Amino acid sequence: MKVFLVLLLGALLCVDSGLSLQCYSCKNQLSNSKCLTEVTCAADKNTCKTDVIRVVGLFSIINKGCESSCEVSYQDFNVGNRNVSCCSSDLCNTNAAGSVRSSYGMAGGVAAGVIWIFLNNKL
Repeated sequence: MKVFLVLLLGALLCVDSGLSLQCYSCKNQLSNSKCLTEVTCAADKNTCKTDVIRVVGLFSIINKGCESSCEVSYQDFNVGNRNVSCCSSDLCNTNAAGSVRSSYGMAGGVAAGVIWIFLNNKL
């Protein structure tokens, strides 16, 4: 009886739940608050994709949805940037932020810290 229960448990763990991935979806939106529509992805779509095009100082264009494949990328232009992010868990593409490179943020933080030290010590 114990062997049967162990085999049954093993079989249940191997069975696909049949649930499809859920992602947030929107097309050409200017605000992330308008990109919170939940969709159930088709069986062949296993990735949530967020594509944000930012025009410096003006606006962002946000696209989200289900994709069969996705490649993370970041492109920096003179007047803005494009950031593509990918994830594969339910509703993981909630945020459209994060297009600023962490190295730029780190460099800015270090520079601000050095300036603050100089100003406080009046060197």
